[in-house]
Amino acid sequence: MLEKALRLHTVSMSERPMAEFLADKCDDLGFGDIRIDDEVGNIVAIKGSGRPVTMLCGHMDTVPGKIRVRREGDRLYGRGASDAKAPLMAMLFGAAAATANGGTCVFVGAVDEEGNATGAKSLARNGVRGPDGRAIALDYAMFGEPSGIGKITVGYKGRLAISLRVDVGNSGHAGAPWLARNAIEESAGIARAIKSRLEALGEAGGRIKALTATVTEVRGGSSHNMMPQGCETTMDMRVPPGLSCKGVERELSSCVREESASRGVEAFYSILDETEPFEARADSVLVRALKIGTVECGEASPMPVLKTGTGDMNVVGNALGIPVVTWGPGDPHLAHMANEHVSISEYLRAIEILKSSLRQLKRLHDRGQGQC
Repeated sequence: MLEKALRLHTVSMSERPMAEFLADKCDDLGFGDIRIDDEVGNIVAIKGSGRPVTMLCGHMDTVPGKIRVRREGDRLYGRGASDAKAPLMAMLFGAAAATANGGTCVFVGAVDEEGNATGAKSLARNGVRGPDGRAIALDYAMFGEPSGIGKITVGYKGRLAISLRVDVGNSGHAGAPWLARNAIEESAGIARAIKSRLEALGEAGGRIKALTATVTEVRGGSSHNMMPQGCETTMDMRVPPGLSCKGVERELSSCVREESASRGVEAFYSILDETEPFEARADSVLVRALKIGTVECGEASPMPVLKTGTGDMNVVGNALGIPVVTWGPGDPHLAHMANEHVSISEYLRAIEILKSSLRQLKRLHDRGQGQC
């Protein structure tokens, strides 16, 4: 079934074929109340009953680019094999094991994680709705991303993405560059100043504590022989736990204003995405259940880790205030790469680990160890 999912081309905000595919599979697996949210396109399906109520949420979208879907030994190749259709499908089969009075699993396939987290923001804003239209009170949430079965992600950096626009007021002939300012060069200088100033806000001591500011796109100029009057630069800042996007944005605003004045150019920016950093408790009952479930399946106890990326857990975790983790089969270093693949055996083991972990979560919750 994972191979079929990989054959669906579902870049951000084009996930409808995947949602319909999952809806059919949920019906086959005995889920109830299967709905595709018409507002944003998330799919929600419910299995089991009673407490605890656990949301298993993966994202349906992938980054652009196609990879020929194929098997080579234990490897299954395809865009999204690691990030994150293998975790998504593992969540589906894990949730499918829920039984009456054994706890409720709410399976969610979210849209736009690789974009601006439209699906997660809808969940944070509206909650997960039951068949009566009321928000379901969740006890725990697990998000599907490639961590490998030996690690549990308990924290992510935040993200502040901006579009920086620079206008120098005039253009000129490239053969006489002294007659006009070069917007691309001015924009590059401002971007370097932003990078230097913001990265100084981070802490020494490794990549997790560092604040990074990276230029990801540059658009400028209108002809090969003209000095560019305008330039637009996209920058992606990753904000570690302990800092806030709001605080970083205040420093960014001061920097752009000062650089604009000192260079004598018009410079301003707009925010494309703002997602605060998030760090969950590494000793929560959800982490304990996942550790016990992994060991029960014959694997070593997984290690809680922080990651330098940003995920749906940031959005929902900050909003709901319940124990959350991010976990799933796959190598995170293969995400977005041209040779993206997942180990088939690890994917199958992950499904069994999820089933075991959900049983352990029910046991621990019933013993009164929940919500910690």
